[in-house]
Amino acid sequence: MRHAWLTALVLAAALPLSAATPVATPTPVPLLWKVSDKDNSVYLLGSFHMLRKSDYPLSKDVDAAYADAESLVFELSPDEMLSKELGAQMAAAALRTDGTTLADDLSPELAKRFDAWTMKNAGALANTGTPAAILQMLEPWFVSMLVTIVDAHALGFESELGMDAHLGGNAKRDGKPATGLESGAQQLAMLDGMTKQEQLQMLGESLAETSDKGELEALHSGWRSGDADKLWRTMGADMQKEYPSLYRRINVDRNDAWVPKLEARLRAPGTDDTLVVVGALHLLGSDGVVEKLKKKGYTVERVCSACKTTR
Repeated sequence: MRHAWLTALVLAAALPLSAATPVATPTPVPLLWKVSDKDNSVYLLGSFHMLRKSDYPLSKDVDAAYADAESLVFELSPDEMLSKELGAQMAAAALRTDGTTLADDLSPELAKRFDAWTMKNAGALANTGTPAAILQMLEPWFVSMLVTIVDAHALGFESELGMDAHLGGNAKRDGKPATGLESGAQQLAMLDGMTKQEQLQMLGESLAETSDKGELEALHSGWRSGDADKLWRTMGADMQKEYPSLYRRINVDRNDAWVPKLEARLRAPGTDDTLVVVGALHLLGSDGVVEKLKKKGYTVERVCSACKTTR
């Protein structure tokens, strides 16, 4: 489920801002914006939810934004982000209770791809504590997540190394308040509330990506380079065009719910600043939080010391 978890993640284009051309750098070029009103600021940082050790250290721009912020906000609070309890709740919600199996939902073509994937990854599935046979008892949205996680792990990506987890850990260490734009219950409701068609689209996308692991590497490379256009071409345009309902559910609807919460921080009295860390998809494109806040009249600037700015 690349779209909802690995980046939930990466739309671009259509931002009426100065175009930034990334320059080669040993550290990831951040997808980082600063949104300001007259007295305080909100930094918006596009995350890749699963990373490798080689993705650290992060950019000095990220370090500076973190140092400037009195508090942090994530999609989920750090306490829930890697919560085993939340994982158990998701698995329970995904469990079928009507006597059907996953195979009953799959088209012949999708079933063929799924069977090939389970045979190839039987050992990895067993290591997760979810033998292949158990997948038949689960809804497609949960199986889609598992497909992506197993494939990402095989390539060396770890959720514990994701930018969210890293910065959440720093906030806990440094005593900085850190909260979530959503609760685990809200994310679960969003996933479990998907239509069957949306769930099968998600599973189909995950299985398509596993057939070409170079696609995940390309997505990761685009994120590291801060190349929003590349990320858009890699996944955003097709998702928006081919799966408009899924795109709206996991991206647009959530962005619309988040914007008032971010505005409240900008309007709050005092000069406290906030670092907001969310999947990059939520920040970019005409439906992104960056553009939505710009249209409301806030001052918006890309923070990228490793970029050459052209107009």
